[in-house]
Amino acid sequence: MLTEEKKKEIQRFAKLIRLETFKELGNLGFGHIGGAMSIVELLAVLYGDVMNIDPNNPKMEGRDWLVVSKGHSGPSVYATLALKGFFDKELLMTLNQGGTDLPSHCDRNHTPGIDMSTGSLGQGISMALGVAMGNAMDKNDNFVYCIVGDGECQEGQVWEAFMYAGNHPMKNLIVFVDNNKQQLDGYTDDINSLGDMREKIEDFGWFAQEVDGHDIEQIYEAIMRAQESEKSSAIVLHTIKGKGCNFAEGVELNHHMKFKKEQMDEAIEILLKEGDE
Repeated sequence: MLTEEKKKEIQRFAKLIRLETFKELGNLGFGHIGGAMSIVELLAVLYGDVMNIDPNNPKMEGRDWLVVSKGHSGPSVYATLALKGFFDKELLMTLNQGGTDLPSHCDRNHTPGIDMSTGSLGQGISMALGVAMGNAMDKNDNFVYCIVGDGECQEGQVWEAFMYAGNHPMKNLIVFVDNNKQQLDGYTDDINSLGDMREKIEDFGWFAQEVDGHDIEQIYEAIMRAQESEKSSAIVLHTIKGKGCNFAEGVELNHHMKFKKEQMDEAIEILLKEGDE
């Protein structure tokens, strides 16, 4: 269980992740702001307490892995890695520009701390499963975490991975579904409804949970329960796309947005005025 002090520390970390993500996207004037904002609290929990990592040795043997299958949320992942010291924060200002080491989608060949190149939706969960299987064969006790989007879960390959890992349990694999109920061009229920994701995944033989994806304590406790399971584990996060960005949150087409400097300046000002919960 998180102490009150640790909870506040992770909440402050989440606020800093949002702030740095705002800055890097604001420097461009466009970007994948919707899906980057919806996983901020998850990233804060993983990198603020849960994961076994070493920023000074990103390829550390026995480290925990994170595979961000919804690779377009790279900006918030990059902000998290920079804040943890994997690379200098100044690099964030090169996001998605020529010659950058921070491309639009996560790329392990460019960015320290990125364990797997992703962005071709549907494929990341299969790669995470493969890594988990390899680690298990090598008798490593580290965890592989994977983040998939709800729109991404319309891809058949996602369900092939769920099916396989249900029949061949990988207790070192924990998958998060960012259920922000929106995808690139609309609401998931309007385009191709996913129904009850927790129930579906459970029917495939997984240990499945669902929590508020912006509640630090709920996320943490769900991960602790998942780590104790002998099955492959999935945690459905009920989130808000664009969470914490006043001009993106609640907007239908907020997957990739253009915006004015004044809009981002205002979003940053609002964020800085918010007190820690």
